[in-house]
Amino acid sequence: MLRVGLSGGIGSGKSTVAGRLAEHGAVVIDADVLAREVVAPGTPALAELAAAFGTGVVDASGALDRAALAARVFSDDSARATLNGITHPRIAARTAELISAAPSDAVVVHDVPLLVENGLAPMYHLVLMVDTAAEVRVERLVARGLPEQDARNRMGKQASDAQRRAVADVWLDNSGTPDRVLSVVDALWADRLVPYEANVRLRRYASGPPEVVAYDPTWPQQAARVAARISHATGGRRIEHIGSTSVPGLAAKDVLDFQVAVSSLEEADSLADALSDAGFPGLGGYDDTPRYGDRSEWRKRLHAGADPGRRVHLHLRVEGGAGWDWALRFRDWLRADAVARQEYQDLKLELSRRHAGDADGFAYGESKEPWMEAATARMASYRDGQTS
Repeated sequence: MLRVGLSGGIGSGKSTVAGRLAEHGAVVIDADVLAREVVAPGTPALAELAAAFGTGVVDASGALDRAALAARVFSDDSARATLNGITHPRIAARTAELISAAPSDAVVVHDVPLLVENGLAPMYHLVLMVDTAAEVRVERLVARGLPEQDARNRMGKQASDAQRRAVADVWLDNSGTPDRVLSVVDALWADRLVPYEANVRLRRYASGPPEVVAYDPTWPQQAARVAARISHATGGRRIEHIGSTSVPGLAAKDVLDFQVAVSSLEEADSLADALSDAGFPGLGGYDDTPRYGDRSEWRKRLHAGADPGRRVHLHLRVEGGAGWDWALRFRDWLRADAVARQEYQDLKLELSRRHAGDADGFAYGESKEPWMEAATARMASYRDGQTS
């Protein structure tokens, strides 16, 4: 099962995207629909709302008067917290029921307006964010009957574009005609969501071309999103972005490398199922090339990402061991030493050209070893961001 979070500001057109995904076969769970369901006439939640805010929030038919409730909570943070305390646990419980009832091979799309505000992004395999220019959103909301100032007030209470971009794996521009965003959704379904779901279900990792590419300034933000997902899956363990994509300005293979701190390899093994469920299937035990210290300190467990749109490698290493220490020191040395960084980039680009047909990257990695050995000696005195 693939869990996809779908969000965007009010008036952005999430329903257009959700509807298209449903046409393709996705199981869509709409948080707004559930929010209405849990406060339907006769429900315990509606009774609690009446007790908290007065009978004026219930209309003559016994249904929730949404306009009256909105007037109470939109400008009052305490009242809004009370509302959320009554409804959110019930919405969450109903969401969990629907997810558990979905087929094992489903792409479950959770349409959540407050995904960013409630810090939900790490719970999903992928987050889709629908964006529309602010003025277009206002026009749409006014056309639905909402007064312009109310529309702007509601937009102002939601997450900013920057906050949404920070958690978005896919940014869907819905400012134009519907056919434009729908064509993007169609391609996303076929090229990423369907194969991603199969990879997660079959415990299969995504592969890709091994060539070195120019530094991508979005790598740090991409890494932060993936690291949050890994941390959520592993119970908040320490996650470090390592490898070439963690060094600003350095050309690299487009693969995000992370190391996950564990106290033992047995603990690493205990995390295998959780990581696989989160989209990072295990590849087994590996030994890094020992560069100093005891050979046992270079053993690790390796996992890789199942997302065909974002390659990821996870190295589960004992925190404080030689392998863990070397990965951090090498990263920080390259960040601090411009000469070493340029040397390494030149070497990587040359070897990438030389071994262009090396599908598994083995020959490429072997060819780097003499430089890596020399680098270990050069960085031996590196401490706290200083080089000798």
